[in-house]
Amino acid sequence: MSPTDALPKTGVLSPAFRYSAANETFGSERAPRLRGLMRSELRLVFLRPRTAAMLGFLAVVPVVLGVALRYFHDGHSSGGGGGGGSMDFVNQVTGNGLFLVFASLAAALPFFLPMTVGVVAGDSIAGEAHAGTLRYLLVAPAGRTRLLVVKFAGVLAFCLAATLTVALSALVVGAALFPMGDVPLLTGDTISMGEASWRALLIALCVAASLVGLAAIGLFVSTLTTVPVAAMATTVGVVIVTAILTGIPQLSALHPWLFTDGWMSFGDLLRNPIPTDEIIRNLGIQTAYTAIFGAAAWARMTERDITT
Repeated sequence: MSPTDALPKTGVLSPAFRYSAANETFGSERAPRLRGLMRSELRLVFLRPRTAAMLGFLAVVPVVLGVALRYFHDGHSSGGGGGGGSMDFVNQVTGNGLFLVFASLAAALPFFLPMTVGVVAGDSIAGEAHAGTLRYLLVAPAGRTRLLVVKFAGVLAFCLAATLTVALSALVVGAALFPMGDVPLLTGDTISMGEASWRALLIALCVAASLVGLAAIGLFVSTLTTVPVAAMATTVGVVIVTAILTGIPQLSALHPWLFTDGWMSFGDLLRNPIPTDEIIRNLGIQTAYTAIFGAAAWARMTERDITT
């Protein structure tokens, strides 16, 4: 008898389990099994209408920002390139459309990107539990740790896809509405369009990496409940609370420990030479949050009954 023969024959199985049940044998290799689970998870994440709607919404953000700057921008600048914040990018957009990529990422990072990541991360485990398919996934020889890794990888894939959606949409809109050419950096230097394009890609990757800590938090929250909406709302609520804490000067001692503190460090990639201290610190923060909440999610998955 194969492992799947002992499983209940009723219930709706998720795509990840359907693959595992169809291909699981005692002599099968773990690596192909993991790749199959990963492919199934990616299909589960990206073929949902909800995911398409969220990516479509993110693609609209650069359109709205570009149209506003093209037709309603008063042309007044409020500061030079010293801050590295979103205003530095916005003030440069009308002179070079590539800056719409940077401005759009800066506009989407505080809330829009975290909101969509929170939805996907919060649904990752809780959605399976709510649908009644998590118990079948855990009975299958896929293993709890492997399942957790696959779910986290699926959320990370969405982080990258969401960031690239904003960046690519902004690039198209920027090229359509504004001139393109050599790019002035925030430090006053000028680089070629080719080099600026590589820096734009690095910035997109840096923004995606900034969401990793939030993805780990959402994954952990998702293991605490069988109600996906509650997990999604809690994860998004964490972002809102963190933003509130960041805006209180009296709590400045707490700010360096928040996972959002280094989110705008990607602006340093538009300086020459590139200062890396803040970027590395941000990556370190995301790694620490991933380790802490990833371990908490693993403990929850391996030590407790999370199917009820």
